[in-house]
Amino acid sequence: MSAVTELTGLEKVRVLLATGGRPPIGERLEFSLVEVELGSAVFESVPGRFAYNPMGIVHGGYAATLLDSACGIATASMLDPGESFTTLELKVAYHRSMNELTGMVRAQGNVVTLGRRIAYCEAKLTDTSGRLLASATSTLLRIPA
Repeated sequence: MSAVTELTGLEKVRVLLATGGRPPIGERLEFSLVEVELGSAVFESVPGRFAYNPMGIVHGGYAATLLDSACGIATASMLDPGESFTTLELKVAYHRSMNELTGMVRAQGNVVTLGRRIAYCEAKLTDTSGRLLASATSTLLRIPA
């Protein structure tokens, strides 16, 4: 067994946080993990023109990716050594649009229930004033070691 597979999910996620907090997709979409606790994760980003859709506002997929990432890492933080996960379902509600003037946004995900095979999470995407931009619920599948 390698040392990485012997780490708990929380320990693995803390390694990501300690090394800059950017999963590979975070490099492309310019977002980073900034906080993690058992069952909770927070990503931050500043939306810009790189995330615009043809209508001149931030694409809904950008918000969905931040919310999915927050739910995923919140779940990952609760996994046993060697375990993994995948998202089965993500339902996103969009409350406000974003553009390059929105400023810093924060996606916080929290595990609601962690079962033997399934995790249920909720996440909210807010701006620095605390206004709700988008919210999500997610169902994730635990993958045994």
